[in-house]
Amino acid sequence: MEELARELGLSGIGDIVKLASNENALGPSPKAMKAMNGAVSDMHLYPDGSGHYLTEALARKCGVDPGQVVIGNGSNELIELLGHVFLGPDSSIVMSDGAFLIYRLIAMAFQAETRTAPMVRYTHDLDAMREAIREDTRMVFIANPNNPTGTMVDAAAIDGFMERVPDHPLVVFDEAYIELLPEDRQPDTLRYVREGRKVCVLRTFSKTYGLAGLRIGYGIMPSELAALLHRVRQPFNVNAMAQVAARAALEDDEHVADTQRMTRDGLRRLSRAFEERRLDYVPSVANFILVCVGKGRDMFARLQKRRVIVRPMDAYGFPDHVRVTVGTPDENDRFIEALDEALAERTEAS
Repeated sequence: MEELARELGLSGIGDIVKLASNENALGPSPKAMKAMNGAVSDMHLYPDGSGHYLTEALARKCGVDPGQVVIGNGSNELIELLGHVFLGPDSSIVMSDGAFLIYRLIAMAFQAETRTAPMVRYTHDLDAMREAIREDTRMVFIANPNNPTGTMVDAAAIDGFMERVPDHPLVVFDEAYIELLPEDRQPDTLRYVREGRKVCVLRTFSKTYGLAGLRIGYGIMPSELAALLHRVRQPFNVNAMAQVAARAALEDDEHVADTQRMTRDGLRRLSRAFEERRLDYVPSVANFILVCVGKGRDMFARLQKRRVIVRPMDAYGFPDHVRVTVGTPDENDRFIEALDEALAERTEAS
């Protein structure tokens, strides 16, 4: 927001509404904030390089062995570490063509090929992804729910995919938004790790728990793979404050429930607004929504002038769309008001 204010010559950031990065509009977990306040006096000390207590807490919560847990500087760091372990010039990854861009960027960094499978109704086509796998494929990335479309594949589809996927690639389930769903709608991908399958499940504290500024994520994977990631990660890759906050946030079920409720209500509000304005959108299960506004980057700029920030989606192959994060009720209303002004302005200009 500070960057936007500088670029546009705006005074202050107090009334800027940022709905661009899928952050939790409720803020951090209150339990995490309390824990951080209590830890401030220890910040002159280096963090626990092994993340022992957080790793133990995650293992208990996920029902796995601590040796199957790796914590990282956001789940993005874990994706990069997987690249160090698996990728090189004679390798490839498989992903959906409308999935999170970091997979493609990591493959490029290690000179690996990216093989993409087209989506069906903005959703991963797991059959097409399986068919794209070759002998040199080292990893298959399944973002579920997917960013930026907000769609997901259900447990039955995942089970069918896992029954037929070849044994040689690592299947990576990127579940950054999974806790936004009720537990009965969350596919149990962790069971594949417990069964000894070649599977890595990535999760984060950035979204549901509201700790994006601390950069803290984790992966659940076979212990042999975890040991390899520990070889290539930096010694103090997760800072001390992040470890303290994440441990406390894991126990904040009330904050999770409040976030789920805010997300559900916000999606209904935004979806209804798009329907009333006859704008096509992709029904979402995450804390953002992809909407077709025509010339998405132009709409992004018009909204930005009104101090509302969304995300243009041309880099993902959706040039007529923007992605809108669910905000507080007031923030959602501000966005809708700015959208009406921007649509009217564009109509007048044409």
